[in-house]
Formats: sequence, structure tokens, C-alpha cells
Amino acid sequence: MDQLAIIEASPVARSRPAVWKRPAAWLIDKKLSRGFWIFFAAAFFFDCGFAVYFFLFNLYLLDFHWNERSIGLVTGALTIGSLIGTLPVGYLAGKVGIRPMLLVCFVAAPTVGLLRASVLWLPAQMALAFLAGMALCIWGVCFSPAIASLTTSENRASAFSLIFSVSIGTSALGGLACGYTSRWLVAMGLSIDPTDVKRLILQVSCGIALLGLVPLTVLRFRPANHSGAAVLSSTRQSWSEALRGGSFLVRFLPSMALWTAVIAAFTPFANVFLAQRLKFPLAQVGLLFASSQVCQFVLGLMTPWLFRRTGLLRGIVLTQVATAAALLSLAWTSNRMLAAILFLSFSSIQWMSSPGLYNLLMTRVPEEQRSSASAMTMFSNSLLQSIAAVVAGFFLVQFGYPRVLSGIAGLGAVAALLFQFVVVPGRGVAKEGVIGVEEVSPGVLSSNT
Repeated sequence: MDQLAIIEASPVARSRPAVWKRPAAWLIDKKLSRGFWIFFAAAFFFDCGFAVYFFLFNLYLLDFHWNERSIGLVTGALTIGSLIGTLPVGYLAGKVGIRPMLLVCFVAAPTVGLLRASVLWLPAQMALAFLAGMALCIWGVCFSPAIASLTTSENRASAFSLIFSVSIGTSALGGLACGYTSRWLVAMGLSIDPTDVKRLILQVSCGIALLGLVPLTVLRFRPANHSGAAVLSSTRQSWSEALRGGSFLVRFLPSMALWTAVIAAFTPFANVFLAQRLKFPLAQVGLLFASSQVCQFVLGLMTPWLFRRTGLLRGIVLTQVATAAALLSLAWTSNRMLAAILFLSFSSIQWMSSPGLYNLLMTRVPEEQRSSASAMTMFSNSLLQSIAAVVAGFFLVQFGYPRVLSGIAGLGAVAALLFQFVVVPGRGVAKEGVIGVEEVSPGVLSSNT
């Protein structure tokens, strides 16, 4: 969720016209180092491989007659692995450095991914998903300090923007490739069982992610920036200090965790919902997934404009209410064209709320407590995400999609009410971005996240 916040950083926003008109000149002007471009190559292969993997994996499980309950258990195990791994990974990254941890990640994550595509016994899948979560959390912990080590304060925001923009593009292309691979194989005269095609794509995607190891082996980080990893392991600090006298955090953390749980309760089952309930063929599911990535990118660029017009808090509440409404409508529609529109609306609007939520957190917390507040948010969000996936999977089997998605939409509306009346109680929201007496200027919309 931090990604769009970084993409929308004000230096990038100010230079955006130059990007579209003269991209080569923009890249030259940013003076990104050779080390950054090596890391960019590693990130490209890793992101590309796992974007394809996570798009297809649950659909692959459907071919073996797994239901939502089993998929929820596996998804929950992966999230718990990521949650438990965050603290030791942050500690080790601060001790041994970023590069050794990334090397472990680039070997372990694809290896576990290959095993997950081969071993289809539920207890083994849950154990492997747990290990996958621990391996993948290395990337989440080390990614930001790695870029910080390879950039300067002048070009860091542009570096983040470039990597995340390319990541969205590769995710979209990956979805299209997954959807149309079977057709391409048939056109080539090859007749392969659809399940075998999915397994082959999963294996190839792990191989693509593993290719990121090649540039990573020649990359060196500045030793002085190992402290950047220690910043991300700031949960070792006393959280009580951040909470002491910080009634905002006491209200924000549960509300934020509830909203994260709302998204996590549907997102792992979105492709399953499209393929199983609405009977979209794989090619169309891939096209919808790719389209959702494009819509997220486009509406993400509109987020600063929205929050400038409505105010930060009101903009957050509006996106949450709109997300809940789109999910509620999607729950009961049987028209595939309308369902596609509603799915794209849900995917895009919920993405818009992310930079606002993190910006609200950063603007309301003192600077010296921001790292602890960020760590607490990550911890509580991950905990609720793991629970939400398991519970949603169980209820989907028991009660079906319409009722369960309606309940999830209701929780989304509750989260919006909490942000409106509880998180910042008794504060008006002025049109130009004022929360209470605090002015939120356009530049703040991302610079603090």
C-alpha cells in the first residue's frame, strides 16, 4: 500500500509532464547510478515472475478441486509467515547487510514456489506457504533501504516511481500472458492439458524470478546504509513510547487494520470468483487482471487531485464508501459485463485510498515516532489479513459469494464510519485539505509516506 504513496511523491508529480514528453531526457536528468540500474534489473525479474505466479496460483488450485476454505487457509499461512518473518529479517538485515538477505530471498522464494506448484497436499501447502511468506518478506523489508543505498536524496523519489511503475506494467502483461498462453500453444499445434499449462507457467514464472539473482550477484551496497535496514526493523523499539499519549494511534490502528482486512478478505478470491461464479474463461480473467493494473495506475495518478479537492480525511472516506458500494454491487450481479466494470471499479478505488491512509498516519504522528507507527501498522495489518483470508474462505464455502461479499462490504462501510467519526473525532474537513487545524498541502500527499 505504500507503493502508490511513493509513486505520488511531489518531486515526481512536478516532473511528470517531462516524463511523458521526453522520457530519455528525464532519465538522464535524474542521474541514476549504475548500481541502481543493476538493482532495477533484479527487481524487474523478481516482480515479473511473482506477479504471474500470484495471479495464477489460486486458479491452478481450482483445477484440483480445492475450495475457498482451503485457499483461505493457504493464503493465511503465507501472510502469517510474512508477519513472523518481518522482525528477524529486519534484525538480520541490520546485522549482516542487505545484499546477503536479498540473495537468500532470490533463491528461497522461487525454490519454495516450485515446490508449491508440485506438492498439493493441504498440510504441506500450508507449510510451504508459511515458508514462502518468510522468504518474500525479505524483499519487503530490504527493498526500500536497498534503493536508499543506491540513490541520493535528489533522485530517490524518481527511482521508487520508476520501479513501481514498471512493476505495475509487468503485472498487467503477466496477466495477459497467463490468460492467452493456452491459445498460443494451440495455435502452435501443441495440445496440452489446461492444468499442465498452468503448472508450466508457474514453473516458468519461478525461473523468471530466479533470473534476478544474476544482476544481484554483481551488486554492491554502501556499507554505511546497512542502518537503513535497521530503520525498517524499528519494531524492536518500544511501541509503548509511540502509543503513550498518542490517542490518534490507538484509534487509527484498529480502523486501518479493519480496512486492510476488508480488502484481504476478497482479494485472494477475486480470480476464483471471476472464474468459478461468473464463469469467465482464463483469457478473460487475465485481461481483467491486466486492465485492473492499468486502472490502478491511472487512478493512482489522480489521487493527489482528489485529496486536494475533498480534503485528506474526506477523500479517504469517499474512496472507502465507493469501494464498499462496488463490492456490494459485484456480490449480487450475474451480468458479466457489469461484473467486469464493478471489479475494475473495486480494484482501482480501493487502491486510491492507500496513499491517503498512509499520509494521514504520517501527518498525525510526530516525526520521531513515525518508524514505530509504521511498524505497528504493518504488524496489525498483517495479523488481520491472515485472519481475514482464513475466515472469508470458510464462510464462502458455507454461505456463498453474495452473502459473504455483502458482509465484507458492510465491514468496509463500518471502516469508513470509523475514519469519519472516530479516528479524527470532532474535526471538520475543509475543502482544501485541512484536517482540523492542520493544513495538508499538495506536496505532503506523498512526501511523508
